[in-house]
This record gives sequence, C-alpha cells and structure tokens, in this order.
Amino acid sequence: MRKVLLAAMALALLGCQSARRGEPVIGPVTFSEKESRGQVLFDRHCHKCHTHGEGGLAPSINDKPLPKFMMRLQTRVGMGAMPSFSREQISEEELDALLEYLVALRRAGR
Repeated sequence: MRKVLLAAMALALLGCQSARRGEPVIGPVTFSEKESRGQVLFDRHCHKCHTHGEGGLAPSINDKPLPKFMMRLQTRVGMGAMPSFSREQISEEELDALLEYLVALRRAGR
C-alpha cells in the first residue's frame, strides 16, 4: 500500500511541472542596431537549417562557446553539411553583424 501511495505522489508531482518547456523564462531580448541587422541576416542565410539557433536540420549554433574567429572561419569554409558562404554572399560587415547577433543570443541564454 505504501509503494502505491509513493508512486501516486511521484506521478502527481510529475504532472505539476511547468508547461513552459520550450519557451525561455526570461523576457524578450533587446538587440543593438548591429545585432538587429545580424538577426535579419541570420533569418536570410541560416534560419532554414539552424532554426532560431536551437538546431533544426543542423546542430545548434548558440550553445557552443566558440570564439568569433572560429564561427567566422566555419561560415567562410563550411564544415560537413554546412555550406561555405563567400564574401559575395555575406560581406565582412554583414558577417560581423551576424556574429554579434549570435553572441547576443548566447549572452541571453538562448
């Protein structure tokens, strides 16, 4: 009888978890002008594989503490299934903004 009661209590506690599993608990993130440009570039070039940076078809990109020069290299050279992006596709200024956006997401815990 005691085991049944403990099992029932455990199930009840599991059912009391928050419904906010995929949503961040923190409020909205505000971006600088450069980070906002990076967000537009992310949506244009990266979102289809790295959905909101959380991983879609590709691995997550904002959970790894890579320095900017490594992210820049990976963007220019590509790796595995990730294509390379030339300076004609993403200029140096645009890539700077894109990397600023990714770092801002990382700082915000997203």
